[in-house]
Parts: sequence; C-alpha cells; structure tokens
Amino acid sequence: MKPNLRVGLAGLGAIGMAIARRLEAGIPGLALTAAAARDNSAAAARLAANAIATRMVAAAALPEHCDVIVECAPAAAFCSIAAPAIEAGRMLVALSAGALLDHMELLDRAAQTGARILVPTGALIGLDAVRAAAEGTIGSVKLVSRKPPSGLVGAPYLQARGITLAGLAEPMKLFEGSAREGVRGFPANVNVSAALALAGIGPDRTSLEIWADPGISRNIHHIEVDADCARFSMTIENVPSENPRTGKITALSAIACLRGLVSTLRVGS
Repeated sequence: MKPNLRVGLAGLGAIGMAIARRLEAGIPGLALTAAAARDNSAAAARLAANAIATRMVAAAALPEHCDVIVECAPAAAFCSIAAPAIEAGRMLVALSAGALLDHMELLDRAAQTGARILVPTGALIGLDAVRAAAEGTIGSVKLVSRKPPSGLVGAPYLQARGITLAGLAEPMKLFEGSAREGVRGFPANVNVSAALALAGIGPDRTSLEIWADPGISRNIHHIEVDADCARFSMTIENVPSENPRTGKITALSAIACLRGLVSTLRVGS
C-alpha cells in the first residue's frame, strides 16, 4: 500500500476546521500531520474540542512535516505560507486565489523547485468548462457576485470610500471593473473571481460586478462565457458558512481537491 499523503493546514478558521474534521473522520490515502494558525494556542484548543490531534507548528515549518499544504488563511498571510511550501517543492492548495494574482512570480519559482500550485474551484461552478474553452479562444468572461451585506462588511474598497452597508434596503452595486481590481478591493470576498480569471482569460480581461443585496441569504455567483467553442452561463447560490464571507461549499471543494490527489478514479478535467 502507498503511504498516506501528509496534509498540513495553514489556517484553522471556518474552512480549515471543516477540512480538519473531514480528514480526522478519514479519507483513504490522506492524513492530517500538522497545522498552523495566527494563534496556535487558540487553534490547538479548537482542535482539541473537536477531538483532533495534530502537531501545531509555524507556517514556515509546515513543509517539514507535510507533502501538501492547504492555504486557508487571510490573504495577508498568503506569502508567508506559500513561499516556504514552494521553496520546499511541496504541493500548495491555495484558497486565497486573489492573493496569488499579485504574486505570480511564485509560479516561476514553483517550476524551478518542482512544487505545484492547485487552486480549487471553491465557491464557483463550471471551471472545467472554462478551462476547456480556454484551450480554444474565449471572447469574454463576466462574473456577477451578489452577497448579503454582512458578507461584505470590512472590505478595504468600502472602507477607503466611506461606504456603509448598515440599513441597506435595496440591492446596491458596489464595484464594476476587472477581476484584478476587484480582488484588491475585496480580498476576503471574491477569491472566486481570481479562480475564474486563472481558469480563463486572465484577471485583466475578466469582468466583475459586486453587489450587496439585503434581500438574499446566500452568496450568488453568475458567470457568462462567450467562446469560439461554446456560449454558456452558470449560477450558483452558496449557503454561507459560520464566516458570512465564505460559502460552505468552499471547504468541501478543498476536500474534493485533496481527495482527487489520491483517488483511483478522478472525474472532470
């Protein structure tokens, strides 16, 4: 039998804890061997409360204990997690796809060290179709993201412009522009647009609208793609996790990505 693929978690918030619980429950071929968090003591207490036993280390030390590092931390911590993993030639599962857009030099370094960077589908839908279309010619890609106001509070774009969402009574378009601009203004809210851009025509040609909508309770993402092989549109309505900025399906997407690394059968391109 092949040895288990050793998994490390960088970040133990809503996403990281969901992944940790699933790994502890057992996925053949995978084993949780280490974790890191902004506050390791508090994170260790959360793990213990869920009967999960694993070593807590600094983020930079994860590659010493793990074959795969799952980055599920705030975007500001991305480089401190990604750079050591790539230097060590490990696999990095990056959920902060928006942060990756500003550090594309890591791809060149990964090519030198033998590391791999995997961006899960996350809270989106149909990235397989977008990737397939990108093998031909894509004319345009547009993403419209709608979230309850609570899922957008604290975004730097809003703070810089003094925009408040308190008491919002009707849908309000907050942003329209490129995916690159959007992820910089909303780093915790629209990693979906970065993943879409990386799968398709890049962050500068991918169009993005962001709406705050007090009339919805789910995070809704609608994609429209026009390519030479097909024209298609897709919509997903995600149930928020305990962190309103993130849908429950995001953690499940990361788990599916990990399972795909060791499964005998893998469905989808």
